[in-house]
Amino acid sequence: MTTGSPTPAYPTPAQPPAQPRRSRLRTFLPLALAAWLVLEIWLLTVVAGATSGLVVLLLLVAGFVLGAVVIKRAGRRAFQNLNEALQRGTVSSGRGGGNGLTMLGGLFLMIPGLASDVIGLLLLLPPVQKAVSGYGERKLRAAAGTPGTLGDAFQQARIHRPDGKVVQGEVIRDEQ
Repeated sequence: MTTGSPTPAYPTPAQPPAQPRRSRLRTFLPLALAAWLVLEIWLLTVVAGATSGLVVLLLLVAGFVLGAVVIKRAGRRAFQNLNEALQRGTVSSGRGGGNGLTMLGGLFLMIPGLASDVIGLLLLLPPVQKAVSGYGERKLRAAAGTPGTLGDAFQQARIHRPDGKVVQGEVIRDEQ
């Protein structure tokens, strides 16, 4: 007797259900984070053994304070650059990545640990920022398959709207 419901499709014993493959990032990221944590703890214990626990505490507090100052200054500068660009009506593609990398360096300084402090200090150096920014743009350009900078991509996204209409101008209200 049939009830109208479809018969369930069970896999045959010869054909096991297909498991989706995990990406490399999902596989190795937890291992990399665990190794990073072990490295940070080991470095802190080595420095504490060579000096004292007070020196390690002072290094961690100094890194946090320096990172907060760096992030605050870079954020203020980025906001000021954005305001100037909006007042001019242009989008500059020149040094937008510099403030982001400076903020990232400040974030690494704020993370407790000595290896992260070294990476944060390196990201504050202009030659390192230029190299990292160039590498990131090359990777993004290769992934997107289109030439140009990130600023060019932002301009294109701003100019071409889904409805195809672009109205440039200034609104003037006649108040009585």
